Amino acid sequence: SPLEDGSLDGYHLHPVPLTTLTVQALKDFDLTRKEAERSKNMFALGLLSWMYHRPTEGTERFLRAKFAKRPQIAEANLAAFRAGWNFGETTEDFAVSYEVAPAAKAFPVGTYRNISGNLALSYGLVAASRQADLPLFLGSYPITPASDILHELSRHKNFGVRTFQAEDEIAGIGAALGAAFGGSLAVTTTSGPGVALKSETIGLAVSLELPLLVVDIQRGGPSTGLPTKTEQADLLQAMFGRNGEAPVPVIAPCTPADCFDAALEAARIAVVYRTPVFLLSDGYLANGSEPWRIPEVDELPDLRVRFAQGPNHTLEDGSEVFWPYKRDPRTLARPWAVPGTPGLEHRIGGIEKQDGSGNISYDPANHDFMVRTRQAKIDGIDVPDLQVDDPHGAKTLVLGWGSTYGPITAAVRRLRTAGQEIAQAHLRHLNPFPGNLGDVLARYDRVVVPEMNLGQLSTLLRARYLVDVQPFTQVNGMPFKAEQLAHVLGATLHDH
Repeated sequence: SPLEDGSLDGYHLHPVPLTTLTVQALKDFDLTRKEAERSKNMFALGLLSWMYHRPTEGTERFLRAKFAKRPQIAEANLAAFRAGWNFGETTEDFAVSYEVAPAAKAFPVGTYRNISGNLALSYGLVAASRQADLPLFLGSYPITPASDILHELSRHKNFGVRTFQAEDEIAGIGAALGAAFGGSLAVTTTSGPGVALKSETIGLAVSLELPLLVVDIQRGGPSTGLPTKTEQADLLQAMFGRNGEAPVPVIAPCTPADCFDAALEAARIAVVYRTPVFLLSDGYLANGSEPWRIPEVDELPDLRVRFAQGPNHTLEDGSEVFWPYKRDPRTLARPWAVPGTPGLEHRIGGIEKQDGSGNISYDPANHDFMVRTRQAKIDGIDVPDLQVDDPHGAKTLVLGWGSTYGPITAAVRRLRTAGQEIAQAHLRHLNPFPGNLGDVLARYDRVVVPEMNLGQLSTLLRARYLVDVQPFTQVNGMPFKAEQLAHVLGATLHDH
C-alpha cells in the first residue's frame, strides 16, 4: 500500500474517513448503508470544492437535474456534497486551501463542448454544405482511422447528407466524383492505403476540374502499416501521388477543434476554384479532443456558388454556345454545369480537353497551355499569409504543420519561460504555400521543422526556397512530446 511503503513520504497526508462521514451525514435518509456509501464521491467533491474555492451552485443544479425523477437520491447526494464542504470548513486537519485563478488569456465568450477531430470534421462538412446550399454526398469505404466520419455523417440525413458505403475505395471516390458532376458537395474519406487506390480518380477530377474533398486521416505506413497509430507521412503522396502534372491544393488542421474550420476552408477552395482538395488530418487529431466553441451561423463563411445557366461564348457566326472550359479570369475556374440544364450538354472524360470548347485535343500546344493553366489555377488560390509568433525577434524559427502544433507550442512555451528566444509558425496551407512564406524563412538564421515522417515538408521547403531547413523527425507511430521537443530545440539554440 502507498500508505505503508514510503512512496508518499514527500507529501502531506490527510486521512479522511469518507465512508464513515458520508454514512453519518445520510443517517436521516431512508437508505441502506450500501446505498449511503455510494454517495461518498459527492462528499469528496464537496471537500475539494471547499479546498479549491469552487462555487457550489452549479454542482447543486446539476445534481437536481440529473436525479429529477428520483428526488430522494438527489437530496442524499446534495446532503453528502454539503457535508464534504462543511467538513473542509470546520476541520483543522487542512492548514491551507487553494485557489486556481482564471487563465490570463480567457477563452472567447460562447457555448463550448468537448469534441474530437473526426467529429469536428464531420460537423464542418455538414456546415459547409449548408453554407454552400449544396447537398452533401460522401462516397467512402471503411478504413481506420477515418471510419468515424462515415458513421457520423450517416446520422445526418435531416441535413440533406447522403452517405454511400461502397464496395471498395475506388467505387467510393468514383461515386463521389459523379456526385460532384451532378452538383453536390462531394467528399471521400480514407487513409493512406485508400489514397493509393483513389489516385487515378483524383487525377480524373483534376482533368474534369470538379470540386471534390479528399479527406486523408493519416496513419502509419507503408502498405497496411500501423492502422491504429499516427503519422504525417502522406504529404508527398498528396502533393505528387498521381500520374502527369496533376496539382491539388492541400490543407491540414492543427488541432481537433480546428478540423471544423479546415473542412470549411477545404470546401471553399474546392467550390470556388473547381478542384479536388486534400484535407490531411491524422490519427492523433482524429481521436484526440479539446474544448470547442460552437460558432454562430453568421460567423460561418458564405460558400454559395452559381451554377452555369446558359451559353457563355459567341462564335464567329454570331451563334451562342456553351463552352465548359471557358474560365473565370479571376480564379481560372471553369463553369460548373449541372447535368440536365438545357443547353449545357458537354463532353467529360480523362482525355485532354481543348481550351474553351472542351473538345478532345491531342494538340501539343494546347496540352502545354492546359497543363500550365491548371497549375496556375492552384498557384493562384487565395490563402492568408503565414502568421509568426515571435515576440522577441528570435534568430531561430520552429515551423510545423498538422498535429505537431500542440507539442511544438508547449515546447516553445517552456523554452521562453526559461528565458530563451524562439519563434514559432504553423502551416495550414501546404499547397499553395502562403505568399509570404519565403520572406518569413529568409528572416531567420535557423529553421527547424518537426515532422512525424522522414522530412517531407523539409524537402519541399528546401526545394522551393533554397533554405537550409533542419528536420527533426520520428516515425514510431506516436506523437511528439513537449519535453522531447523542448530538449531538441533547446539544444539547437545552445549550439548556435
